[in-house]
Amino acid sequence: MSQAQQTLLKARWIVSMAPGSEVLNEHALVMQGERIAAILPWAEAEAQYPNAAKVELGSHVLIPGLINGHTHSAMSLLRGVADDVPLMDWLNNHIWPLEKKWVSEDWTYQGSLLSAAEALRGGVTYLNDMYFFPTAMARAAVDSGIRAGVSINVIDFPTGYASGPDDYIAKGLAAYQQFKGEKLLDWTSAPHAPYTVSDETFVKLRQLAEQHEMQMHCHIHETQDEVDGSLKQYGMRPLERLNKLGLLNEKMMAVHMVHLNEDEIAMLARQRVHLVHNPNSNMKLASGVCPVTALEAAGVNTVLGTDGAASNNRQDMFGEIRAAALLAKGSTQNPTTVSARTALEMATLRAAKAMGRGDELGSLEVGKLADVVAVSLDALECRPVYNPQAQLVYVAGREHVSDVWVGGRQVLKDRELTTIDQSTLLDRIEGIVAKMKTER
Repeated sequence: MSQAQQTLLKARWIVSMAPGSEVLNEHALVMQGERIAAILPWAEAEAQYPNAAKVELGSHVLIPGLINGHTHSAMSLLRGVADDVPLMDWLNNHIWPLEKKWVSEDWTYQGSLLSAAEALRGGVTYLNDMYFFPTAMARAAVDSGIRAGVSINVIDFPTGYASGPDDYIAKGLAAYQQFKGEKLLDWTSAPHAPYTVSDETFVKLRQLAEQHEMQMHCHIHETQDEVDGSLKQYGMRPLERLNKLGLLNEKMMAVHMVHLNEDEIAMLARQRVHLVHNPNSNMKLASGVCPVTALEAAGVNTVLGTDGAASNNRQDMFGEIRAAALLAKGSTQNPTTVSARTALEMATLRAAKAMGRGDELGSLEVGKLADVVAVSLDALECRPVYNPQAQLVYVAGREHVSDVWVGGRQVLKDRELTTIDQSTLLDRIEGIVAKMKTER
């Protein structure tokens, strides 16, 4: 590989998130092509890579690209349409009617592109998405340069996208075949939730995941009403039902998981299920508090997601990292639970593992893909700096992200997107929203 393809990032600190690693002071990260070639002290890096393009980052900390473990990207177009209502009211009386009327390929693409832009400006290099029209999400990811887990999303009732479960699956598989091999994309088999998906459909989606070596992605145990409804309809809690159907294993990313008992937590650990914690969405919808401290004690791989912009309303992973740490401490009256390091792991290395990408993503290590985020700690509100790792969790925010690389390609430079024309995108979004408001 030629010297021209090398870039040397010189930063005050590096928080690599590699297992057992410490904060590195005055080190440089060298990218060669799409991968990390070296992490060395400043002088050594400059001596070994004299012809590399150099990026001086001053009082910045380099971190791995953040991974949003659960979102509905296109729902950025519904940000703020129904605040301060319970989940089922929110779904039945607001979100589902609007989606039925408006969701289309172009609507989904524009909303997904808006979310990709928001994500990249917030240091997120991977969106694990769940939505209809997967070709639209795939195109938005490729066009913006962000990584995405694109879903074959299935729900048992008809929508403007598909007529029923078999139609959802057929359309999802067609999208998967169309984009198969695209380096920025992974694919998931994504049943919406136990209260919207039948046993027969769950089994089909499990078989789909097995056949195509996909992860699974499903809302589970989000509210007490969901659990109570399952007991009434099936005579068992949702997790017990899914376990009987063979869905609980290392391929499952179980989202929300607020209402859990001790036996269920032990089962999740035993069967290596990944749990996606959405602290801000759960608080906003008053769903409850996920028992993260108990999950940590049991050894469950717990990661973080924002949920969609219609229910959070910020797709802000810095906000989720901070909320996860503080909520765990406040709800258990234990200040030692979910340390700053643990909270960062939930958005990086652990999340990569949940996506089945732990060998290539989630930490800054030689040979891994160069998904790198530079966070400036220069600002007055970020000073002084005693512990850069804790500063990322308890002080810094997404507004302090200055530069982002995905696979060695710079997608954010000095807070400006390089792959998306922001003004053109916003003009299109405003046009869509104006029409929705007029015809609502």
